[in-house]
Amino acid sequence: MRLDGNRALVTGAGCGIGKGCALELAHAGADLILNDRPGSEELAKTAAEIRALGRNCWTVEADVFSAAGCESLVRQAIELAGTIDILVSNPAYGKRCGFLDFPADELDKVIDATFKSGFRISQAVARHMVECEISGKILFISSVVGEMPFERNGPYGSAKAALNQLTRSIAVELFPHRINVNAIAPGWIDTPTERKTFTKEVIESRGPTLPWGRIGTPSDIGRAAAFLVSEAADYITGAVLPVDGGFRFKDMRADDEPQEADPL
Repeated sequence: MRLDGNRALVTGAGCGIGKGCALELAHAGADLILNDRPGSEELAKTAAEIRALGRNCWTVEADVFSAAGCESLVRQAIELAGTIDILVSNPAYGKRCGFLDFPADELDKVIDATFKSGFRISQAVARHMVECEISGKILFISSVVGEMPFERNGPYGSAKAALNQLTRSIAVELFPHRINVNAIAPGWIDTPTERKTFTKEVIESRGPTLPWGRIGTPSDIGRAAAFLVSEAADYITGAVLPVDGGFRFKDMRADDEPQEADPL
């Protein structure tokens, strides 16, 4: 699964899942264009790690929660790297709040960050790929909350569900151009955002509840991303791949040893 000669744009690459994806793509041989919000201190650190691997790496600070920011990001990325062969679209914003109390201004923020940004960036990148006749790869980072309901996560889950449907829809439209469009749906992943939201004890207690026995890491998502944007996944498009350590099935295991059934 080598990516030599490819140039990949990864958004939200300063830390967490975005950084995990960027590093795994670099390990596979890709050169990287990294994006994060303006003023991000983590972005330069991620870029330094990638350059230490011997890969070319450029950085673009841009607010992808706005239409102008998305347009500026893609334009600068092409100017710096010359082209974009791979897009990993990772921006998101979520607010944990019950449905009855969810503020209207936060709803717009969640939709703008989690759905609209992915639409705008992928549209701009796809236009570049079509114009330059690039058989590229577009990958969205979604979430298991887009596939199953979670308390106090309605707007975020709805935005991720919309992203999943966008994945399938534009995959169909981009068939003729041989552009693959897929998504990854992570489960519980140990990221800086999670550690700001939950205590260390809560995060560490989650692992034993999962079939795989641990929560995920950004590298788990990054390795799946490296596969889906490689030639090994050329025959996969329109897929939403769960990478969750069996999270979707965690409540389906029997608590006790099965009892011998009575004979009929």
